[in-house]
Amino acid sequence: MPKGPQGQKRPADTVGAIKTAKILTGEIEEDTGDSGKDKAAQSLGRKGGAARRDKLSPERRAEIARTAARKRWGMPR
Repeated sequence: MPKGPQGQKRPADTVGAIKTAKILTGEIEEDTGDSGKDKAAQSLGRKGGAARRDKLSPERRAEIARTAARKRWGMPR
């Protein structure tokens, strides 16, 4: 059984287990992952991302990725 920060017992994730069981039995349908965004906007976003990827050099893309990782993980330069 999972334990809390001070060692107290906590219940397992019953909501996730129940939802999984209902999906497997066909009681409910699995979430399709639709984000609710307009399909045209999603298409344009993909095109823009691909265009930016093609325009940047591999060195510049690596630099951007390093900067993002530093910010995400709070790492010093």
